[in-house]
Amino acid sequence: MEWNHPIMLALRTGVFAAGAYLVVYTILSGIRIFVLPRPARVLIFRLVFVNLRRLFDVFALRTSSYEARDRAMAMYAPIALFFMPIVLMGLVLVGFMAIYWALSPLSVVESFKLSGSALFTLGSFTNDAPLLMVFEFSEALLGMILVALLIAYLPTIYSAFTRRETQVQLLEVRAGTPPSPWELIARSYRTGELNDLREFWHDWHVWFAEVEETHTSLAALAFFRSPRPQLSWVTAAGVVLDAASLMLSTVDVPHQPRAAFCIRSGYLALRQIATFFQVTYDPNPNPGDPISIDRDEFEAACAYLSQTGVPLVADRDQAWRDFRGWRVNYDTVLIALATLTMAPYAPWSSDRSVAGLPTRSRWRA
Repeated sequence: MEWNHPIMLALRTGVFAAGAYLVVYTILSGIRIFVLPRPARVLIFRLVFVNLRRLFDVFALRTSSYEARDRAMAMYAPIALFFMPIVLMGLVLVGFMAIYWALSPLSVVESFKLSGSALFTLGSFTNDAPLLMVFEFSEALLGMILVALLIAYLPTIYSAFTRRETQVQLLEVRAGTPPSPWELIARSYRTGELNDLREFWHDWHVWFAEVEETHTSLAALAFFRSPRPQLSWVTAAGVVLDAASLMLSTVDVPHQPRAAFCIRSGYLALRQIATFFQVTYDPNPNPGDPISIDRDEFEAACAYLSQTGVPLVADRDQAWRDFRGWRVNYDTVLIALATLTMAPYAPWSSDRSVAGLPTRSRWRA
């Protein structure tokens, strides 16, 4: 059948429309991934990360130690980012291949060669038709733009990673390894800082705000693991939030309003990140709702604090109710994010996530 036969013309019109749509959709996806400074769910991005996660889960969950699992998962986000420009450029190549085939008598193979040559600026296969040359130049330009966007994206994400990890590393000095909220409070008591942690709560208030912004607009950052296997941004967040909750409910010190602001900043940040990754949670929990920590664990933490000399309130029942009222705001999302990121062991957070079970998120298989 001739390429300009009415039936072929109708077919080629449809193929041209599909190719043009694929090119435009891919370019818009690239802009939303690499340029747009706000949360944006991009289907291409999610498909790359979810399908690679399936492969990594198969290997990681069969390892015999956490160290081996951490080494495997440390490569997950970098490899996913490595594949992103490949996938985007592959889609652009297919889209322009469809356009070339629709606008000329070229075969599918010849259209593929022309598209690949234009995209990668090889010049190994060209066509002298003026209309096709316009599309060739456009494809070459788009290919260079995609590469440039990735090059600009990497310094941004590593800068945010460095700022995040600085605070996580500093927390280890106060909270121990693995970090715990009661150790943070006990060490603050020993150094005489227990009554004046205003700067500490303020620093973490700011940290939560920045993590919320970066881990939704630069979503891959959530899966970049700490340089040291025993540390994690998720468990660090849990330790700070639990320490603030204990200070406001259980430790007998003057009220610290900055601790309350830190908790609010923290659970709002974790909720926004959880929402981005499509983790389900109750946005309006009641103070009496159950949490993942039971009364015996709470009493054990109180006993440790009491042994180190930290003053505690007399009414332990009310302290438990108050602590539970604070913790319920972030309990579900904290555990879900610890599972999603395969965070290392830390009490009251990743120790109650089940690494072998899926979270209620569409970002894990």
